[in-house]
Amino acid sequence: MSARRWAGDLKMGVRFAFTGGREGWIRVLLTAVGVGLGVALLLLTTAIPNALAVRDARENARTDLVFGAQPLPKADDTLVVARVDTDFHGDSVRGRALEPEGPGAPLPPGVREFPDAGEMVVSPALRELLESDAGKLLRERLPERIVGTIGERGLVGSAELAFYRGAEGLAPHIDGGRVARIDRFGDPDATSEPMDPVLLLLVLVVFVVLLMPVAVFIAAAVRFGGERRDRRLAALRLVGSDSLMTRRIAAGEALAGAVLGLAFGTVFFLAGRQLAGRAQVFHVSVFPSYLNPSPLLALLVAVAVPVASVLVTLFTLRGVVIEPLGVVRTAKPARRRLWWRLLLPLGGLAMLYPMLGQGRENGEFNQYLVTGGVVLLLVGVTALLPWLVETVVARLGAGSVAWQLAVRRLQLSSGTAARMVNGIAVAVAGAIALQMLFAGVDDQYTRETGRDVTQVQMQVSLPEEEPVGPAAERMRATTGVRGVYAYSEGYLGDRRRDPELGAQLTVGDCTALRRIARLPSCRDGDVFAVPRAEYDTDTAKLATAGRTLYLDASYEGSPKGKEIPWTVPQGLRQAEPRVGPAGGETGGFLVTPKALPAAAAPGLSGQLYLRLDRSVREAPEHVRNTAAAIDPMAYPLMWSSQHTAGRFAAIRTGLFVGAACVLALIGASLLVSQLEQLRERRKLLSALVAFGTRRRTLSLSVLWQTAIPVGLGLLLASAVGLTLGRRC
Repeated sequence: MSARRWAGDLKMGVRFAFTGGREGWIRVLLTAVGVGLGVALLLLTTAIPNALAVRDARENARTDLVFGAQPLPKADDTLVVARVDTDFHGDSVRGRALEPEGPGAPLPPGVREFPDAGEMVVSPALRELLESDAGKLLRERLPERIVGTIGERGLVGSAELAFYRGAEGLAPHIDGGRVARIDRFGDPDATSEPMDPVLLLLVLVVFVVLLMPVAVFIAAAVRFGGERRDRRLAALRLVGSDSLMTRRIAAGEALAGAVLGLAFGTVFFLAGRQLAGRAQVFHVSVFPSYLNPSPLLALLVAVAVPVASVLVTLFTLRGVVIEPLGVVRTAKPARRRLWWRLLLPLGGLAMLYPMLGQGRENGEFNQYLVTGGVVLLLVGVTALLPWLVETVVARLGAGSVAWQLAVRRLQLSSGTAARMVNGIAVAVAGAIALQMLFAGVDDQYTRETGRDVTQVQMQVSLPEEEPVGPAAERMRATTGVRGVYAYSEGYLGDRRRDPELGAQLTVGDCTALRRIARLPSCRDGDVFAVPRAEYDTDTAKLATAGRTLYLDASYEGSPKGKEIPWTVPQGLRQAEPRVGPAGGETGGFLVTPKALPAAAAPGLSGQLYLRLDRSVREAPEHVRNTAAAIDPMAYPLMWSSQHTAGRFAAIRTGLFVGAACVLALIGASLLVSQLEQLRERRKLLSALVAFGTRRRTLSLSVLWQTAIPVGLGLLLASAVGLTLGRRC
C-alpha cells in the first residue's frame, strides 16, 4: 500500500469530519475537548523539569547564609544578613533582616534598594495578606512600613510569602548560622547530591502512575461517537470503498479530532499556565514563566497524540465487519479471550521481579525495568477490564426495570462502558500502589524527634543579651499560653582557649530544673552536677568544688569569646538525669538563679518551653507575635513528634499536586464521556419516554450503567494496585 493512498484516505476522513454536518462537528468537538484536556496535562508534565530547574536556580541565586564558611571582615561591599523567618497559619514566611556596611553591599535578587530600619519590601502575596483582614495577627508581628515589592527574580513562587526588612546593630550577633556577613548572594559552588535509589524509584513510579490515566483518557476520547461513525462507514462501503480504505477513512476522522485536540490542549495549557500563577496547591506555587515545556518533549506530544489516534482507531476496527448494508457489531460479538490479556500484567511482574531488594546497599534500580514493569501492569488493567465487565454482566439477571435496562445495555456494549472507566481504574490502581510504596519506605525517611508534644508544644530561643526572666513573664501573659519553663544555657570549658573538657550549664528555677533532672531537694541558691547523662563524659571530671571553669570559651580559628570565669561552688550537689521534654537527657551543671554570678549572664542564651491551650486556635500566632516584640532575633519553633526528610517530603508533595491535576482530568473526562453517551442514545431514550417509561427509571438505568463498570474497575484496580505496591 503506497503512502499516497494512505495520505489520500486519511485526508478524506479529515474532510468527512469537518463537512459531515452537525453530527460530524459535534463528534469532532467532543473528541477535541477530551484529547485537549489530556494534551494540556501532558504539556504541563513536560514543563515540570523546567519549572523545577528555575525554582532551584532562583533559590540558589538568593542564598545568603553559607554555613561553615570563614567569617568575612567588615568592608564597603559587605552586608550583614539575619534570618528572621516565621510561620503563619501553617505557611512559611521567608524573612531576612539586612544591614549594609558600605555602598558596595550586594542587593538581594528582586530588590531595587535597601530598606531603612523600620521599613521592609515584601512579596506581592505577603502584601496582599498583610492588607487583608486575615493578616491582622501577622501585621502585628511585621509592623514595618512597606516601601517596595520583591520582584519575580527574588521569589520561587507567585504565592511565596517573603520580606526583607532594614535593621541596625546586627554585626555583634554574627554566628555563621542565623546571622552572617556576606559580600554576594548565591552559592556558585552549590552542587546537587545524587538521588537516593529509593527516592529515584518513587519519582519513576509517580510519573508513570500519573501519566498512564492521561494516555488512557486520550485513547478513549478518540473513540467518541464510534457507533454512529460505523454506520456512516457502512454508507461508504455502499458507494464502493473496500474495508481497508474504510478503516483508513475512519482513522482520518479520528486524526482530525486529535489534531484539533492538540490546538484545544494548547489553549487549555496556556489558560491553565496563567491561572497557575495565581494558584497554590499544597503550599506549592509557580510563576507562569516557569511553565515552559521542553521543546523536544512538546514535539513528542504533538507527534504521539495524532499517531496514537490513528493506531487506536485501526486497532478497534480490527474486529468490526463493515458491510454496505450495516455494521456487524449489532450482532452478538465474539467472546473476549483472556489468555493474551494476562500476558501484560505477567510481563510487568516478570520485569519487576529482578528489582526486588534493590536500592542503597543492594545495588541500583534499573530504570527501564521499573518503568516498563509498572507500565505493563497498568496497561494490563485496561486490557483486563473489558473482559471482566463482559464476563460479569453476562451473568447478571432479574431486577427492577432500571436495572434490567442498564444490564441489557451493558450486555450489548460492554466495551464502551469499560472504556469510560478505564482511566479511573488505572488511576486507582496506581494510587493504591503509590500509597503502599510510600507507606513501605516512610520509616526510612521519617524519624521520631523524641520531643514530648503532650507537655511542650513550642520553643522560643532568645538572643544572648535578652534577659530570660522578663521574657518568660511576657510569655506567661500571652493569650493561649498555659505554662512556661524558662532556662538560660551556656557551655563551660576547662580553659579560656581551646578547652579539652566541657560541659553544659543550665540555669532555671526549681520547677523548671525538675523537668530535666531528678533533684534530691531544691531551693533557690542550689547548684547540681548531673554526671551520668547520656553522651556526657566530662562533667564528672569538672565537678570539683573550687575549680574555675570558663563560660563561652573560644577555640582556635574562631574570634576570641567572652571567656567569663565561673567557680564551681562548695555546696555542689549530685542529681540524676531524666528525659526532658526535648527528648534527651541534660547533663552538666544545673544552677538556680541566686547561685549564678551576675557577670555570667551575658554568656548565656535563653530558651523558653511553652505549654499551649489547645482550645485557643490562634495561640501559636500570639506566641510568635510576643517573641517578635521581645526581640526581633527571637526564634519561635513549633514542636513536632516526627521529622521527614526534605526530598521525600518534596516528592510526596509533588505526588499530591499531580494527583490533584489527574483528578481534575478524571472529573472533566467523565463529564465529556457521559455527554457523548447521552448524545448517542438520545433517540433510544426518547423512544422509551414515548412508551411511558418514567424519567426516574431512565435516570437510574444510566446511573447503573456507570456504577457497575466503575465498581468492577475499582475491584480490579485494587487487586492490581496491591500487587504493584508489593512488588515495588
